[in-house]
Amino acid sequence: MPGSPANRFRIKSPTRLVAEAGADLEGHGLKRHMGLFHLVCFGVGAIVGTGIFVGLSESVAQAGPAVVVSFVLAAITCVFTAFAFAELGGAIPVSGSSYSFAYAGLGEGTAFLVGWCLLLEYGISVSAVAVGWSQYVNELLHSLTGWTLPAALSAGPGDGGMINLPAVIVIALASVLLVRGVRESAGATAAMAILKLVILVAFCVIGYTAFKDGNLTPFSPAGLGGIGAGTTAAFFSYIGFDAITTAGEEAKNPRRDIPVAILVCIGVVTLLYCAVALAAIGAIGGPEVGGRPAALSYVVNQVTGSTIGGGVIAFGAVVAIASVVLAVMYGQTRILMSMSRDGLIPRVFERISPKTSTPVAGTLLVALVFAIPAAFASLDSVVNLCTIGTLAIMAVVNIAVMALRRREPGLARTFRVPLYPVMPLLGVAFCLYLIYQTGWTTWAQFVAFLAVGSLVYVLYGRRHSRLAAGTAADEVTPDATAVETPAV
Repeated sequence: MPGSPANRFRIKSPTRLVAEAGADLEGHGLKRHMGLFHLVCFGVGAIVGTGIFVGLSESVAQAGPAVVVSFVLAAITCVFTAFAFAELGGAIPVSGSSYSFAYAGLGEGTAFLVGWCLLLEYGISVSAVAVGWSQYVNELLHSLTGWTLPAALSAGPGDGGMINLPAVIVIALASVLLVRGVRESAGATAAMAILKLVILVAFCVIGYTAFKDGNLTPFSPAGLGGIGAGTTAAFFSYIGFDAITTAGEEAKNPRRDIPVAILVCIGVVTLLYCAVALAAIGAIGGPEVGGRPAALSYVVNQVTGSTIGGGVIAFGAVVAIASVVLAVMYGQTRILMSMSRDGLIPRVFERISPKTSTPVAGTLLVALVFAIPAAFASLDSVVNLCTIGTLAIMAVVNIAVMALRRREPGLARTFRVPLYPVMPLLGVAFCLYLIYQTGWTTWAQFVAFLAVGSLVYVLYGRRHSRLAAGTAADEVTPDATAVETPAV
C-alpha cells in the first residue's frame, strides 16, 4: 500500500510477485512444460560440467587427496542454502529466483544488487564454462583424428591465442535451442544430463580398477589451509543448483517439485563428485591430477593405455559442459526477464515471443554479450569473481528466509527450512568463510563490481521502478498463496 513501510522500503509482497508472474505486460505467457524429472535433470545439467571436468584439477592442486573433504564442505555450504532456496522456491514460484526472494524479503535496492551479482553467477559463468568446453573439444578432436585446433582459434589472448572460437560456438548453439522453446530445451537438457551421469559413472568404474591406497597419502599435504582453498575452488563445481528456481513459471507443479528437485540434485552431485575425485586420485595420484587440463581424459588414458577411453570421456565432457551453458543461459534470461518486468532494466528483456513462448530478444542479447568474454578471457580470470558473487547471493537468500518468516508468517510454504533459524545462520556463516578464502584481490574486484551496480540502480533502476511508480498493481487480491499450508 502507498503509505506502508513495505512501500517506503520498496518491498514487493510474495502475493504480488506470484500474481504478476507467468506473463509479460503484453499478455504472452510462458508455458508450463517442466515436471519433476525435467527439473532434476535441469539442475544436474546446470551443475555438473566445467567444475568437475575442468575444475577438479585445480581443487586437487590445492587440497591433494583431501579434495574429497573440500567437496563435502562445499556441499554443506550449498545444503544450508539449498534449504533456503527450497523454502522460498516453493513459496514464491516465479522466474526471478534469488532476485525475487530478495525483493520480497529485503527490498528493491538489495534485490537489484542480487540481480547484478547474478550476472556473475549466470552470465560470466557461461563464459567460464564455454572456455572449459573448448579444452575438451580439442581433447576429443585429438582422440578421434590426432588433430587439434590451432591455439590462435581455441584460446583467448591471456592463454596464448587470439580468439576462443569453440566457446563462441557453444554459446550460439545454446541460444538457438533456447529461443525454440522450453519444451525443446528441457528435453535436450534431460538427455545430456543422463548421458554425462553415465559417462562419470563409467569413469569411476575405470578409475577404481587401478585404485591404489598409496596414492591417497599424504592425504592433506597442505593441511587445513589447503582444504580451505580447495573448498573455495570446489564450490565452483556446485554453482547452478539455484537455477532450478528460475523455472518457477514453467514448471507444472512448482510448489511441490522445486524444493524436491533442489535437494535431490545436491545429494546426487555430492556423491558423484566425491566418487570421481577418489577414482582419479586413487588411480594415478594427486600430483598427476592437480593442475592438468582435461584431467579425467588423462586419467582414463593412463589407466587403459589407450586414447579411446579418454576420447569417450572427452565426448561426455563436451556434452556435459554444453548442457551447463544451456541451463545457465536459460536461468540468466529468466532472471533478466523478471528484473525487466519490474522496470529495473530495459523492457526488451521481458518481451515473450507469442510464437515460441520464450524471451527471444533477451536470449539473443545475453548470448551476444557473454560470447565476448568467452572469446577473449581465460577461465581463471573469472572463476573467483563468479564464486564470490554466488556466495554473496546465497548469504542474502538465507537472510531473506529469516526476514520473510518474520514479515510473512502466514505465507504458504510447501517446504520449511529444518532447525530454523540455525540452518540459515550457518548458511550465512559458511558463505562468509568461503568469501574470506577468495582473497583480498577478489574482494576488491567484487566491491568495485557492486559499486558499479549501485550506480546503475541509482541512475536507471530506481527511476524506472514500476513498484515505485504504482504501475505494478498497487493491490493484489489475496489467494491461496497467502495462507499457510502443511510443509514437506
